[in-house]
Amino acid sequence: MKAIIFDFDGTLADTLPICFYAFQTVFKEFDNIDVTTDEVKAMFGPSETGIIRENLTDPNHIKAIELYYEKYNERHRELVLDNKEINDLLLFLKSEGYKLGIVTGKAKRSLFISLEHLNMNDLFDVIITGDDVNNPKPHPEGVNKALEQLAVKNNETVFLGDSNADILAGNQANVFTVGVNWLPNYQTPEFSVKPNQMNSRVDEFKQSLTSN
Repeated sequence: MKAIIFDFDGTLADTLPICFYAFQTVFKEFDNIDVTTDEVKAMFGPSETGIIRENLTDPNHIKAIELYYEKYNERHRELVLDNKEINDLLLFLKSEGYKLGIVTGKAKRSLFISLEHLNMNDLFDVIITGDDVNNPKPHPEGVNKALEQLAVKNNETVFLGDSNADILAGNQANVFTVGVNWLPNYQTPEFSVKPNQMNSRVDEFKQSLTSN
């Protein structure tokens, strides 16, 4: 294996609480409705801007999107905690010479807010966001773009994610898929699409790499 590609929300960072908070604030402010975390999860797929444009009744999408980013940034340090195990894993993979990538449905702007807060800016060789693709996961476009930019083959690559959409995208790109539920909040309690490997602890994944 030469490259390890990660989903972001719920895989590399426990960002679902800040996503929920920001979306719930926007829907309350603009549509005056209280959306549940499950209702927010059901909207996932497009980037945050796409979610707002597709689901918000109020036509003032530009203002709503700005409020989303404001709220996302405002309470990020409070709601998204550093994870030493994830940080150590990324540094270990870098030191072992793996190429690292992110393929996420997030918009570039929110991803970079998160990377900045979590001091992950300089760790990745490729980043593909929801803004960079025409077809979000479960379509394999993002994973295929990452493979191309990393100049690696699909049989040299692992893709890790916490949702069925991640595993489907990885399967369709013919890469080795790892389903993870190692953070406090993740998208899929039980995968309906079977990944090649399941890991509920970060050290399990690390050990699986060193034992192969």
